[in-house]
Amino acid sequence: MILGSMAAWGILTLPTVWFGVALLLIILLGAWEWGGMLGLAGPIARLGYCAVILAATLLVWPMLANHSFIWLILAVASVYWCYVLTWLWRYTSAPQQRNPRLLWGAAGIMTLVTPWIALMHLHDAEFFGPAYVLFLMMLIWLADSSAYFAGRRWGRRKLAPRISPGKTWEGAIGALVATLFFTLLGATFLGLAGLQWLLLTVIAMVAVLFSIIGDLFESMAKRQHEVKDSGSLLPGHGGVLDRIDSLTAAAPVFLLGAQGLLR
Repeated sequence: MILGSMAAWGILTLPTVWFGVALLLIILLGAWEWGGMLGLAGPIARLGYCAVILAATLLVWPMLANHSFIWLILAVASVYWCYVLTWLWRYTSAPQQRNPRLLWGAAGIMTLVTPWIALMHLHDAEFFGPAYVLFLMMLIWLADSSAYFAGRRWGRRKLAPRISPGKTWEGAIGALVATLFFTLLGATFLGLAGLQWLLLTVIAMVAVLFSIIGDLFESMAKRQHEVKDSGSLLPGHGGVLDRIDSLTAAAPVFLLGAQGLLR
């Protein structure tokens, strides 16, 4: 609750530059954990991986106002997450097959850098702004919580037992139902109506579906590298990656769909 309140305050009050710095710190903590999952030996190697993530974000930062560049990044991110879906499907067929460390390293860069780009653009864009970032954050938090409670109450059919045995189809349906009601409320506060509300509902539900893919992908990474939690930076909550895994896939997909609200 305290972390959520601090996040909401930062999203709504910080200028985009400082929001980007705060978000980048979270991304770098995630990169540190990702390097640990890869089995990078020693802090120097993990810091080196974090430096690659940092360099990538600093390289693209000046181009965040370029709409053509944003479209390109969002298209690449969407293709990447569709590829991840096939990766998950293959893993369910051959869970013992280990993927090369280089592939996991490249996946970490895509997984961590593209949501930072999406959230930065969403926060700074004239039509969207901080309110849309907060809407997306709350949407994903609500979907995660609803999936958990619906799964605990009604869960019978496993969604991906070889990847994450606790997730169920009933939990996923619960997340989508919660998304529908939350979007109705959120659209009102965002000043949307009519076709824009309908479009936002579709975008939100697709983003939640991709958030499940992001969650499963991090679970698969932990299983392949035989770790329980991505880290221990948040006592009682696992690692930073465990908190942001759903958002990593949802953010670029949400922004890609949200471009339709401008038309």
